[in-house]
Amino acid sequence: MISKLHNAQLWQLILANARELLREPAVLFWGIAFPILMSLGLGIAFTKKKDVTVTIAVIGRNHLVHSKGDSASLIQSFLQINGALLKVAADGRLSRELYVPDERLGGTTYIFHDMSWKQAMVMLKRGNLNLVMDEAGGKLVYNFDPMNPDAQLTYLKLSKLMKDPERIIKPSETEIRPLKVTGTRYIDFLVPGLICMGVMMSSMWGVSYDIIEKRSKKLLRRMVATPMKRSNFLVALITVRISMNFVESSLLFLFACWAFHIGIQGSIPALLLFFTAGNIAFAGIAVFLSCNTAKTEIGNGLINLVSMPMMVLSGIFFSYHNFPAWSIPVIQKFPLTMMADGIRSIFIEGAGFGEIMLPTLIMLTIGVVFFTAGLKLFKWH
Repeated sequence: MISKLHNAQLWQLILANARELLREPAVLFWGIAFPILMSLGLGIAFTKKKDVTVTIAVIGRNHLVHSKGDSASLIQSFLQINGALLKVAADGRLSRELYVPDERLGGTTYIFHDMSWKQAMVMLKRGNLNLVMDEAGGKLVYNFDPMNPDAQLTYLKLSKLMKDPERIIKPSETEIRPLKVTGTRYIDFLVPGLICMGVMMSSMWGVSYDIIEKRSKKLLRRMVATPMKRSNFLVALITVRISMNFVESSLLFLFACWAFHIGIQGSIPALLLFFTAGNIAFAGIAVFLSCNTAKTEIGNGLINLVSMPMMVLSGIFFSYHNFPAWSIPVIQKFPLTMMADGIRSIFIEGAGFGEIMLPTLIMLTIGVVFFTAGLKLFKWH
């Protein structure tokens, strides 16, 4: 009888703990949903199809279109003989597409874009291409970062294709020039993204979760007994958090500067303005999420629901251009994506006030709108 009673107690305790565990949104999210979302996002971004597309910058319009009376360049001859399709974009930019089938390894579509050297460097820093082609001294020049494995693979495939005797270009007519342009390394791409992700996570947990925790512990109920305005309470909390974000981001930048020689190519005042706007945007979202939630479990789930998709999709660790083309316009509208793109443009593209003014206004609008809505709906208990 005693053993049966003990077994019944044990069984009931197991059921009670299991129910408590399953009712915890954080457990369900981190244990079940998060791995699935990560595998889905990274799988879509990095699972290569059998047929792949490679984007290549070609410096100079005359390499894609052969004008009458002019001798064809090496790139022109190669593209024309192999039947590359000429396309004209809405902005007048030229491109040629060449599909090379391969039954064993899958076909490759090479897209040759006409652009200036400056435009090519911007696209290279954004992760939109890996190889830049030009002609100098009667030779075909390949410009790429030798430390970039994707660039090396693109070069090997394309150079093998062009060195084929039937494809015009001889090995003696080619040259490799390693790219060592400031801002093209992966660490140059990563650090601005980490700074932006730090701002988002600090605001979500430092503002939103802090408010929810105070409400769950009845601390806000005590505060409401004092002559305190909701706006003053929230603005004070946001001010401290933004100040901490400045300190944390500055320390990360100083370490990266010391360890990896990272610099800021654009306007520092513009960077400070845009960084502040990004902080205000995420602080406003944090206030809105926590305006009337009293349970930390629900708050945990809401914070993860907002922050994790942006962390995976917004191009923090890799370019969001790896995702399908239809999803990119949606991803670019995420606050974290706008902030990361703006910070990177200042860090590695030399952007100033003119380039970041529109996204700054958008970020400020996001922050003000969500803060106002959260203030209207805010409950002390």
